[in-house]
Amino acid sequence: MLGLYENFPATIHKTAHFNTLSSNKKLQQRLTDALQKLNTETLSLETVTDPSIPKGTVNFEFGIAEANNFNYLDSEEAITLVKTINKSPLEIMDFFCVAQYHKPQKEKATRLRFDYYMLRFTFHESSMDTVVFHERGPRYMSPEDIVNLIVNRVNQGSLKKMLKEAY
Repeated sequence: MLGLYENFPATIHKTAHFNTLSSNKKLQQRLTDALQKLNTETLSLETVTDPSIPKGTVNFEFGIAEANNFNYLDSEEAITLVKTINKSPLEIMDFFCVAQYHKPQKEKATRLRFDYYMLRFTFHESSMDTVVFHERGPRYMSPEDIVNLIVNRVNQGSLKKMLKEAY
């Protein structure tokens, strides 16, 4: 089933609850778009976290779950996912995230270790829950940094925030 990873870990490193006035359909479409665009960008670590790598950069590889696998969220996979959402919004969307870090050098950037995360977004009538599992890696970015980045991207371009953290 597209969106659901059957073996999502029980150990959780970050949870967050958000309120929304948007429909689940619109929110899921925006989330899909935000993650697919992040797959195409290189960001400076300063824009995402308190960096331990001076002038470092990060690239992401997000994949959407399908049973026991994750499919890289490229433009074709995003179209498939949005078609599924348009038919019927999903209750759960699971993603795998690889954060690839680079340190600048004179000639070219040197690739450093990776962080591996699993993210689960659970949708309710007027809210969304997020859980993050950090599988392995140096944690140059915390699970909270990942959630904040995604929420900021989902909220970008809207007159009103789609997601507001519930305290």
